[in-house]
Amino acid sequence: MTINQLKIYTPAKDFVESKRFYQALGFELTEAWGGNVDCKLGNAEFRLQNYYAKEWAENFMMQFWVDDVDAWHEHAKSVIESGKFNAGVKAPETVDGSKLFHVWDPCGVLLIFIQ
Repeated sequence: MTINQLKIYTPAKDFVESKRFYQALGFELTEAWGGNVDCKLGNAEFRLQNYYAKEWAENFMMQFWVDDVDAWHEHAKSVIESGKFNAGVKAPETVDGSKLFHVWDPCGVLLIFIQ
């Protein structure tokens, strides 16, 4: 027995803003079942859904392993500082020997970029 694919369903408070946010980060969006969209970049893929529950969204996290945390941080920072999104970003830090930084998407989902 095996699992061939895992797809996480991620909440969106403002579906249109969240789609634009993930596109700005570089994800390719494709239409999915039920009016949702699949967001894919490299080997990462998740389903963004037009559904929001505050407690769930603010406790939801996704971790992305990347080759260059500093480059990703600069990219995410420029997207967020454009002022087009209600999102946040923290400076990179080293935790237990791994370099990482945090981004909060427009509905409060925590994205952890780690190298």
